[in-house]
Amino acid sequence: MAQYFEIHPVDPQPRLLQQAANLLRGGGILAVPTDSSYALVCHLDDKNAVDRLRRIRQINDKHHLTLLCRDLSELANYARVDNRQYRLMKLATPGPYTFILDATKEVPRRVSHPSRKTIGLRVPDRKGLQMLLELHGEPLLGTTLIAPGETEPLNDPDEIRARFDKLLDGIVDAGACPMEPTTVLDLTPMYSGGDAELVRQGQGSLQALGL
Repeated sequence: MAQYFEIHPVDPQPRLLQQAANLLRGGGILAVPTDSSYALVCHLDDKNAVDRLRRIRQINDKHHLTLLCRDLSELANYARVDNRQYRLMKLATPGPYTFILDATKEVPRRVSHPSRKTIGLRVPDRKGLQMLLELHGEPLLGTTLIAPGETEPLNDPDEIRARFDKLLDGIVDAGACPMEPTTVLDLTPMYSGGDAELVRQGQGSLQALGL
């Protein structure tokens, strides 16, 4: 049965988020609110936790997982970023965008795309999640919380508790999230002088990035 942490959406309680961070360090899988929808997250370097996360979502190793980072400087430790990519991401962070970039050696091979060696990265704009990342001390590996066989992300913590209570170690409840997922941009063509490619149009505006 999952531990339940009810936090204030604007002024989250550090004590509760510290308990949630402790669960992550112990190999736990948590449902957490983001600026798009709820997501499943785990510790990056914990193979068993990553395998469990994939089983809960029923996704294989070709499905891009996302690193949730505190800021762009942390993101640059895990992805190869050139000046054009950095300028674009600076416009978009923090916010509801996911960027696909070439993974560095800091990213375990088992969590990057098996053929492309790429990773999805984002800097979320949600205070409770930012505080959890700070307390955890490093990025979290995550994926949008979509129930197996469904297409819409979950945004209601009560529904998440009813459906996933026995599968998760913790649920961070900060109220409902937007239903719309992140906008996903593949920035790898920019390494060779190309342009960013839209993979999925979501909540993040392309116009705001000049695209």
